[in-house]
Amino acid sequence: MDGKKRGFTAEVLATPYGKPDPHGALNMPVYQNAAYGFPTAEAMELAFTGRTADHAYSRITNPTVEYFERRVRQATGALGVTAFNSGMAAVANLLLTLARAGDNVVASPHLFGNTYSLLASTLADFGVETRFADMTDPEAVAAAIDGDTCAVFLEIITNPQLEVADLTALSAVCRAAGVPLAADTTVVPFPAFRAREFGVDLEVVSSTKYLAAGTGLGGLLVDYGTFDWSLRPKLARAAEVYGVAPREAFTAKLRREVHRNLGAYMTPQAAWQQSLGLETLEVRYARASRTASEVARALDGWPGIAAVNYPGLPSNRFYGVALRQFGEAPGAMLTFDLASQAACYGFLDRLQSICRATNLFDNKSLAIHPWSTIFGTFSEQVRREMDISPCTIRLSVGLEDAEDLLADIRRALE
Repeated sequence: MDGKKRGFTAEVLATPYGKPDPHGALNMPVYQNAAYGFPTAEAMELAFTGRTADHAYSRITNPTVEYFERRVRQATGALGVTAFNSGMAAVANLLLTLARAGDNVVASPHLFGNTYSLLASTLADFGVETRFADMTDPEAVAAAIDGDTCAVFLEIITNPQLEVADLTALSAVCRAAGVPLAADTTVVPFPAFRAREFGVDLEVVSSTKYLAAGTGLGGLLVDYGTFDWSLRPKLARAAEVYGVAPREAFTAKLRREVHRNLGAYMTPQAAWQQSLGLETLEVRYARASRTASEVARALDGWPGIAAVNYPGLPSNRFYGVALRQFGEAPGAMLTFDLASQAACYGFLDRLQSICRATNLFDNKSLAIHPWSTIFGTFSEQVRREMDISPCTIRLSVGLEDAEDLLADIRRALE
């Protein structure tokens, strides 16, 4: 090349295999196996102790999964990428690598239901405190941080509140405090959002969404190598134990201990499917997000719709920061409010083309009532505190034409 950096898709397509394929296959084969043979006992020892890159067991590494990780790493410029069998597994591995008993996490209260439960309940049982803070107020975040804070964690566009925080401002707070900034970036994928450029140190993605497009589950944990882990006692010790530079300590601790012990590595079949999804991610996202913006603008002010929430609307209070961080079409998810929960149920029951289903960013458009489903097991008080409304419909926009989606919504409203 002439020195010019390739685009996202070109980087994905140009990623070489770790070893040449004996048959010259253009797509990485699915290595659907558990164990690997070795020519000698010494070779086996070196593989199991991490002194060679040879595969030993598919719970730890697998050629197909490794190639998927390599593609993401090359396209994003990350130091390390680890693939998991779900987005929640990626979040759990992130927090368990960072935290120890007595630590705290400063997090947004506006989180996906299971992420909130993991922080507020599961980790609390192991002595990790969560301090919920308003991520749109950097001063409030700074006030919540102390010497035991192991991370600040948020979603770049919250689900389903669609709140957008100023990541550059939060990154400055974290840098001043010597704390890493970790973000769930699922709502806006890699081609449209470069997390590192906005100061995100650790990124988690539910690859179940845009990458898999409904074909299966997956999660990614991306380490940009931008944080000095000598500032955090747990990871500083890991750097010494594994003999790595301080910026490599997180991935070393994750890959050599936490992810092995938890056993949530991605399956080869899922990695193969999502590696193919990477190849078309840029064009699919461009279409879906453009359609979401068109649908949101069309619905704004429609009879029967009390409010439309989409950060790409000029009237939205997060429009400016969303435009700066994500561009004119920030994600393929929007919400709108109807008169009541009963009205929401009636609307969902009358849909003909849009699927009544959970998940986000399938090729098909999906609608759900978050209050009664995703957050349905939470008390009413907690749901109110998380700003979940019984009158809200969440719409994940797929690859259909905007006109077809609007026609289905119009029928369901009538």
